[in-house]
Amino acid sequence: MVKGLSHIVYVASSEELFARTVEFYKAFGFKALNAPSQSSKTDNEKKETWLKMSANEHAMTSDIIIRLVLSLSSVPRARPCDDQDWGLNESALALSVFDVTAVKSQLDNLGCPYQDRSIKSFSGTFQLIELYSLDPLNNTVVFANKPSFPSLLETPLSGPGSAEEAAKKMQKVRKIGVLTSGGDAPGMNPCVRAVVRYGISKGCEVYAVYEGYQGLVDNGIKRMDWKDVRGFLSIGGTNIGTARCMPFKTREGRLQAAQNLIKSGVDSLIVCGGDGSLTGADVFRSEWSGLNEELLKNDRITKEESEAYQHLTIVGLVGSIDNDMSSTDITIGAVTSLHRICEAVDSIATTALSHSRAFVVEVMGRHCGWLALAAGIATGADFVFIPERPPTEENWQDTLCSVAHRHRQLGKRKTVVIVAEGALDKNLKPIKAEDIKDILCEKLGLDTRVTTLGHTQRGGAPAAFDRILATIQSVEAVDAVLNSTPDTPSPMIGMNSNKVTSGPLMKAVELTHEVAKAIGEKNFARAMDLRDPQFVEEFEAYNATTILDDDSMLVPEHRRLNIGIIHVGAPAGGMNAATRTAVRYALNRGHKPYAINNGFPGLALGNVEELTWIGVDGWTSKGGSELGTNRAVPGEAVDMGMAAYQLQKFNIQSLLIIGGFEAFACVINLEAARKQYPSLNIPIALVPATVSNNVPGTDYSLGSDTALNAIVDSCDAIVQSARSSRRRVFVVEVQGGRSGYLAVEAGLASGASTIYIPEEGVNLSRLQSDSRHLMAMYMDDAADKSEGRIILRNETVSKTYTTDVISDILKDEGHALFDSRTAVLGHIQQGVNPSPMDRIRATRLSKCCIDFFEEHTSAALEIAHDKNQAAPIELSSATESAAVVGVSGVDVTYRPVTELIAVTDMKNRKPLDAWWMVHRPLVDLLSGRGLFTPQAQATLARENK
Repeated sequence: MVKGLSHIVYVASSEELFARTVEFYKAFGFKALNAPSQSSKTDNEKKETWLKMSANEHAMTSDIIIRLVLSLSSVPRARPCDDQDWGLNESALALSVFDVTAVKSQLDNLGCPYQDRSIKSFSGTFQLIELYSLDPLNNTVVFANKPSFPSLLETPLSGPGSAEEAAKKMQKVRKIGVLTSGGDAPGMNPCVRAVVRYGISKGCEVYAVYEGYQGLVDNGIKRMDWKDVRGFLSIGGTNIGTARCMPFKTREGRLQAAQNLIKSGVDSLIVCGGDGSLTGADVFRSEWSGLNEELLKNDRITKEESEAYQHLTIVGLVGSIDNDMSSTDITIGAVTSLHRICEAVDSIATTALSHSRAFVVEVMGRHCGWLALAAGIATGADFVFIPERPPTEENWQDTLCSVAHRHRQLGKRKTVVIVAEGALDKNLKPIKAEDIKDILCEKLGLDTRVTTLGHTQRGGAPAAFDRILATIQSVEAVDAVLNSTPDTPSPMIGMNSNKVTSGPLMKAVELTHEVAKAIGEKNFARAMDLRDPQFVEEFEAYNATTILDDDSMLVPEHRRLNIGIIHVGAPAGGMNAATRTAVRYALNRGHKPYAINNGFPGLALGNVEELTWIGVDGWTSKGGSELGTNRAVPGEAVDMGMAAYQLQKFNIQSLLIIGGFEAFACVINLEAARKQYPSLNIPIALVPATVSNNVPGTDYSLGSDTALNAIVDSCDAIVQSARSSRRRVFVVEVQGGRSGYLAVEAGLASGASTIYIPEEGVNLSRLQSDSRHLMAMYMDDAADKSEGRIILRNETVSKTYTTDVISDILKDEGHALFDSRTAVLGHIQQGVNPSPMDRIRATRLSKCCIDFFEEHTSAALEIAHDKNQAAPIELSSATESAAVVGVSGVDVTYRPVTELIAVTDMKNRKPLDAWWMVHRPLVDLLSGRGLFTPQAQATLARENK
């Protein structure tokens, strides 16, 4: 139903018209219901009946219900002239049809007139059906074959006074303004796109405010339609502009802004920006009542306008590359900025290695060190300076030199130091990149260069993560506008524990300002506490794996372990980063890490070698698997007894498995075989690593973010080709096994027209529906500006409807309106270099695995030590010691595989619960399925006026 209406009310002025109207709608598929109120009516009350048409399975609208009332006192609606275009009537009921001949025949049988406004395609092979007819009450009914036509437009009631009644029943159209303010951030354009399209889908009018708050003052307010935001997903920065606005900081400037909003009819603002921008918006809201009164007093607005716009709704979205806002785990643009930094530092690393140089890289972050810390982890930097946690030593210069010198002695040819622009020492003295350069040159004699990345960190296309984040948060922002009341505090939309959240905007701003205040007071512990727990944990992981490699972290000798590291399954971005962290942290703790090459077949052959600190240098940025990997599972493709024998032969006391669903099956089999093979009674930890993200016990697997970015980058190029070729659709096949994760998330991030996933399947009726949708979209395009479009198909969705078959069906069913091609992305989805997010997750999880091993072996090792005995073969037989170490929200979890079997679809190799399926409807919604055509929007707009 449009705008949440429960039903349409039609009023018949005679019993004859009542009966003919019932007959009319039954002829087109409506079924009579028992009127809910009939049981309580008396004979002298109005007669009525309810007619219902159910929406089809692919419709984005609700069922249509007509409430037909007999009122002998009502005045019949006048019939429009035959020479008048009935398509211009103020309201209409639109029904989707596909057989125009049958519709015309039915109308002729009923004796109902109609006007044929059908249009043939340019090839003459397909016809756009648009028939305009009148029911017996002279209400306009539209029969159309466009799936995007609205299934219902409210029709005014017949009879005296009914127009006023209809107006009361009809909710006032919400007019929402969206503006971007402050420093630009990648993801702002996807934010605007989602606000515009989701807002329109909810029956709102959406306006873009150009040039931020300056646009409010200068009246740069423009109504947006569906097509205005095409292509926004892949564009960095903000297409609607942002600018500093000193006038808005003055009372007169805000007064002018209020006048412009009221004159435009905008009563809600969604603001995407940093803490300053969001604070300004909330101040504007708090002053609104006074601004309204002043405008009325000075005759700058009318009394009616003043009364209609008594309240201003503000909703905040945090667009900031610094990730410096409290009450949210991540901000829009931060991850893309991290991508730019890592790309730059990875490039710098090669020239640094060539010349054995040191580089000091300055990144943004005046009061927040997230970019510097995350980049340090993701690139394997030797040292990081952040504002929240300055070096604890008075003479930090010596500490820096000690770390750099120690790494050089271990064999490193390059030194990389990352410093946030707001970095301080413990006495609040700024630490500058040039100062660090001088120290490294003078004290260590290193050829040192400085690179200030500056505004390159803001540039480029948004990463997949930011496109998805901006989209789902903007949808929540529109819902927050629609659910707001004058008494609701301005909300800020954030992300906490992998879920979109809404909380008080000003509380978040106050907590953000507290960080700078705590730093200024040298209360660095408080500053760290105000950051999210994940920030603190990642800082500790970085220090433990990079800085504290000076024997200060060694565990007692009797508790030191031989740790085996093995890769299982297909290669995935982050496998090498996880291995590097495990090796270096293990060495820092005094353990011996061993590489088991070529998976479990390699273990059966005894292909085991000790790993060294310098041997894994540079692995953070390497994709694929340096150890080699395959899908063989012990107990199935590999003899379990031989695997157990080799573990005992090499005295492997803990086993770190990095891999996908096959790795999960390995842990299950190893745990089940413990009773038979004593050497398997050791802690076994699985770090999920697969592009499919189908391992239970974690929200994200290593490699899935890398794969998403590879898919989105490829889809951007494919869309560009399709757009250049005008009328072309690409069916793009993506990986994922029996899980639709990649298709859903990549579809949302790339703006796919639709997706085919195993969770839903695909059939001929679905393909026919999609072809009709595509035809409607191409007919809706301007002839000289037709869009290129993509559809994503999971590789296992159907054995019958292959990528080529789907492409051929769409091409044939499209009746030459568009061409169709295929693209199978294949193994390029594994990526070249792992994404920063995969590198950081790998570092965090691997460090936790080493801690996990220590925890589950300490008791047995302490007992043996107390008895002056050698370490036993069996160190842990508890079911909890064979676990998946994964990410749930922002927390690292340790889920025993025996517990996870119950929540796993072993046949289809995926968890029973898929948190990402909530994003599935947005793919179709934001691509335009089931929404209004421009003609329908115009009709609705006229009706609302």
